Amino acid sequence: MPSPAPDSARIFTPSTSFSYGDDGRRATLSVVEVGEQGLPTGRLVACDPFVYLGTDGAEPFTVEVDPGRYRVDAAVATPVYPSDRPETRRHTRIVVRDVPAVARELALVPGGDPAELGEDEDFGYDVDAGTGCFYDASADGAFPGTEDEEGAVWGVMETAGYGPAVFMAEGDDGHSLAGFASGWGDGCYPTWIGRDASGEVVCFVTDFRVTPRSRPYGLTAVSGL
Repeated sequence: MPSPAPDSARIFTPSTSFSYGDDGRRATLSVVEVGEQGLPTGRLVACDPFVYLGTDGAEPFTVEVDPGRYRVDAAVATPVYPSDRPETRRHTRIVVRDVPAVARELALVPGGDPAELGEDEDFGYDVDAGTGCFYDASADGAFPGTEDEEGAVWGVMETAGYGPAVFMAEGDDGHSLAGFASGWGDGCYPTWIGRDASGEVVCFVTDFRVTPRSRPYGLTAVSGL
């Protein structure tokens, strides 16, 4: 059975707080708007842009939305340790309709079969450079040079001093890319689809394992609120 979906309504409510760990840590969530993501084909890709952008390793999710421009938010958790040392972590979502999600499902790429998942496993996308992103499938060739540490995505990183928590990059032909530092660095992280009462898609949420779950921490994602 897949791991439980995150409670996105709670996660994306500013000032929500929670405790975790055995050392007295607490965290408070704030919501930051990353920007507006264009999806001219309605086919969303999520990946680590510094490793998989423009490669065969990044495929769009099988669930599509209407072409358009959609808001991207980051729910930023700031855990405070007993030493009062802050450390930010985040979830991210792309909002298709600004209405509550009443049902959630794993976002899959072609060939993904939830029946193959073991206990507390997910389908996810690999993060090997500490960063995830959303972009439209038609933008695969719109960010040349990324693999050579050049181009629009690297330009944003250099301007921000290497490592902004969230950013928007503008590529060729009007394409855009919403980028965000991953919650706990490198790993494999699932994306969930939220649907409203009529079954329409309302959001995609990448779960960076920040907030507690009803099951123990330490879930596994398989190389997909």
